[in-house]
Amino acid sequence: MAEFTLPKNSVPTEGKTFQAPLHAQNIRRFEVYRWDPDTGENPRIDVFELDIDDCGPMILDAILKIKNDIDSSLTFRRSCREGVCGSCAMNINGKNTLACTKAIDAYPGTIKIYPLPHMQVVKDLVPDMTHFYEQYASIKPWLETSTPAPAGSERLQSKEERAKLDGLYECVLCACCSTSCPSYWWNSDRYLGPAVLLQAYRWLVDSRDENTAARLDALDDSFKLYRCHTIMNCTDTCPKGLNPAQAIAETKKLLVQRKLG
Repeated sequence: MAEFTLPKNSVPTEGKTFQAPLHAQNIRRFEVYRWDPDTGENPRIDVFELDIDDCGPMILDAILKIKNDIDSSLTFRRSCREGVCGSCAMNINGKNTLACTKAIDAYPGTIKIYPLPHMQVVKDLVPDMTHFYEQYASIKPWLETSTPAPAGSERLQSKEERAKLDGLYECVLCACCSTSCPSYWWNSDRYLGPAVLLQAYRWLVDSRDENTAARLDALDDSFKLYRCHTIMNCTDTCPKGLNPAQAIAETKKLLVQRKLG
């Protein structure tokens, strides 16, 4: 059986332990991935014991308490606290999700917090999203038209046409789905990944967009689209309850229908 080992400088080491106050009654243990590129040291796992009676209910509240009260050097992204911005995407107990929408009580035992997997880490819980956003820009995520808008009016849709966007426009580009996808892990240089392909489909089915043919041409590629093998990790992990796998399948269907005439 094949055995794989990580490079020596990538193996996390045992870090610091911060114990809860002596008077604490409701203690939860958090193991948090730490890495600072300026030190030249291996990543480490720091342990924080928190008094949950003195902390908000969500995972993000715990991370903020660590940052504010225990270790101000902890680095992470966050903004809205409402599951809208996608900033606080991270891997919690082995599954990608948004820290602001997950309750501490939803996890029994020790809670392990890591950055999104298979991305370069900038520092601690912050992944480098540069390539992900470049891929998003490549699908031209805006309305493209060749005809002028109706005079004094918007480009209108029927209720049925608008309903086709449900389950697509809600994506917050957190990248939880793409970084859960094995095909994206191994082929992210060319495969667009579930999040970007869901966004691409959102414009394919928008009745107001007039560039469908060119959009399909751009996606008709053995790597950009067809590296998807319907593993379904993307749909399983999406914190917004969306179905990127279905969007990818529907895109493939549109290409088949076009070729069949």
